[in-house]
Amino acid sequence: MDFLARVTAMVGGTMVLLRRMSAPTLQAVGAAPSIPQAKKQGLMTLKMPTAQGWSDGHVPTTAPGLKVNAFASDLLHPRWIEVLPNGDVLVAEALQEASKPKGLIDRAAQATMRRARALGVSANRITLWRDVDGDGIAEERHVFLENQRQPFGMALVDGKFYVGNTDGIVVFDYTEGATKLEGPGRKLVDFKPGGHWTRSLIVSPDKTKIYAGVGSLTNIADEGMEAEEGRACIWELDLATEKARIFASGLRNAVGTAWEPVTGKLWTVVNERDGLGDETPPDYLTSVQDGGFYGWPFCYWDRIVDDRVPQDAAKVASAITPDYALGGHTASLGLCWVPDGTLPGFGAGMAIGQHGSWNRSTLSGYRLIHVPFTDGKPSGPPRDILAGFLAPDEKVSYGRPVGVTVGADGKSLLMADDVGDIIWRVTAA
Repeated sequence: MDFLARVTAMVGGTMVLLRRMSAPTLQAVGAAPSIPQAKKQGLMTLKMPTAQGWSDGHVPTTAPGLKVNAFASDLLHPRWIEVLPNGDVLVAEALQEASKPKGLIDRAAQATMRRARALGVSANRITLWRDVDGDGIAEERHVFLENQRQPFGMALVDGKFYVGNTDGIVVFDYTEGATKLEGPGRKLVDFKPGGHWTRSLIVSPDKTKIYAGVGSLTNIADEGMEAEEGRACIWELDLATEKARIFASGLRNAVGTAWEPVTGKLWTVVNERDGLGDETPPDYLTSVQDGGFYGWPFCYWDRIVDDRVPQDAAKVASAITPDYALGGHTASLGLCWVPDGTLPGFGAGMAIGQHGSWNRSTLSGYRLIHVPFTDGKPSGPPRDILAGFLAPDEKVSYGRPVGVTVGADGKSLLMADDVGDIIWRVTAA
């Protein structure tokens, strides 16, 4: 980082201290969150812990009645997990790549992200891990697919393996038990790369469609709405016709998706906009309606207008209020449905990997949480499944939670940690 960027980062650090004095003490969480009035920050808050990783014997803190172990180690920025029917575990290893900085704030932000291991050279591969003896630790590692463009989401349907690269969805032939995909694959859908680059995938319960989360290019359509065309939405791919369409929009950065079995609805976690305060607006968990619009960039939560954005009154009027707030800037990325009986002490609900904030005066996220559900809806406050990823003084992170899924045994959760470079496995103690 050059001298001017260092100065910018120092100024940003001073702003963190000043903003902490007036920061809200309660998180905006739940179906009816208390969201502080927006305060335009001007100079963005830049605060992210230095990535340290885990020392020998140091592991995340579990909820009572649970234990955790490393299922797989020595990865390179593991982000997303897919468990195959035969029990093989696939891990997408990818990383945000730097674009040309547009100014001093961009330079400082990129330097901060490099220090936190959130920016760099991407591995661009998917690895396969096999637990041969069933002890909860993978003994075999294979390169399943490489030379992709920031692979993230994965899905298997009827002998076809789909990969969500940042620039589109690619399909490959798959043979059960294979440890490597053969052939170049075939591209089915084009996405615009850059910005929020992750492309999660989930198969519909009837296996006829795939849904893909595509995030925005910018914070609040800073480069105009034309640059955001086809972004900030969830796409639907019909597997029979191979035609794709936008399923829902106004979702700034919808990452993890999951099916709720009582209602059959699709749910997602969304990262909201920056620059309005520590808790404003909150990231959220919501069901997703076909054709639904969720506010971005014109408004947030219950049609609260963001006056930094040129307005569209009709769009604001049509915006759907999300179901459940998750707190400001928690960077809730991973999502999976947890059936009752998976983990002791936790009933049916959603597990959410909160990657953790980088732009608020007091850090948030950095944990794996569980939101209980009853009759198809969130029914209580979130509880920690795993914590302890952040040092008490917030200066270093040992890990950062990302993707989460239920293990092949139905009695465990697997969670990707892209700072610890580990896949953690959580089970009954």
